[in-house]
Amino acid sequence: MHKRIFNWACIFGILAVGFGAFGTHYFKSKVTPDIFSTFQTGVQFHFYHVFAMLSCGLLFRSYRHDYFALAALLFGLGIVMFSGSLYLHTWSSLNVDDFKINFARITPIGGVFFILGWIVMSLFFLRFSGKESSKSGKGVS
Repeated sequence: MHKRIFNWACIFGILAVGFGAFGTHYFKSKVTPDIFSTFQTGVQFHFYHVFAMLSCGLLFRSYRHDYFALAALLFGLGIVMFSGSLYLHTWSSLNVDDFKINFARITPIGGVFFILGWIVMSLFFLRFSGKESSKSGKGVS
């Protein structure tokens, strides 16, 4: 499972670099500063949660607990919905007449996924702190 989490984190990392570079070179001169700032927020949260997913992979490898697989899934869904909606919102601002959809309405749902991912990770440490926490018998201290 941890290899799958690492692979997905790497895929999301590649996409974060790609979207960040593309957006900086393509959107910066074509959209308003407010819209560009929205795009940058999407890239920023995208990167943060790639690192969160990598952390989940490391923690899963150490503790072998499904909490970390669930948290990684929630972070991935958050990236798609939060950052993805901000990327689409930026793109849609270029073609006001042809493709004007308010993708920003999806953004809070992605934010909820991010929050749930952090809650799941926190629950693991609250629930298993100092107790046997994995199939391998390691405790969390």
